[in-house]
Amino acid sequence: MERDDITPSRENCVYTSCYCEENVWKLCEFVRTERTALLEELFVVFISNENRMVPLWKQKSGRGDRPVIWDYHVVLLQVRLHSSSLVYDLDTELSFPCSLKLYSDQALRSDRNIKPAYHRKLRVVPADSFLLNFASDRSHMKDSEGSWRMPPPPYPPIRTTECQMNLDDFISMSPAVGWGRVFSLDDFLLRHSSSSSSSSSLSAAASSSSS
Repeated sequence: MERDDITPSRENCVYTSCYCEENVWKLCEFVRTERTALLEELFVVFISNENRMVPLWKQKSGRGDRPVIWDYHVVLLQVRLHSSSLVYDLDTELSFPCSLKLYSDQALRSDRNIKPAYHRKLRVVPADSFLLNFASDRSHMKDSEGSWRMPPPPYPPIRTTECQMNLDDFISMSPAVGWGRVFSLDDFLLRHSSSSSSSSSLSAAASSSSS
């Protein structure tokens, strides 16, 4: 029986505004520690483009039906074998989690009616790879004088034994760098919205260009 409660409720999740990559890392860590789902079902999705200008609708920081323009955003995708895929986005007004179909319809929408400079790309990284490789010293959140643009999370920065900062490699939509696999929005939805998608096939796709 597949569970719908693999993370804490939204209000009980570890959350810091404007640190979406760390919020998602903490969701993955919770699943790994509590074993609420197979890590193989989980994928971290970075949404950005070469211009670092991507619109998302139904964001809590938005106004009405106007999109928020992020430089990047990060969500967690759960691809289940016998049920529809789910998206975990702690910054959305939509339910937590919500179906990928609902998220694509209301939050991602389409690139067809927006300028090419705002077209979205998505880097899909297996959760176990993200937990193993992601590192951030949070320097991107400091201004030229060293002051925080937004208050950092209360816990220490996430680091690996080999790296203190590689966030740009995850945000980058160049297939030549980073982990996982990069998709256009249409290709992402075509592959991941299919009812026949499985976590095993997605894992193979996302891992095929992993570093």
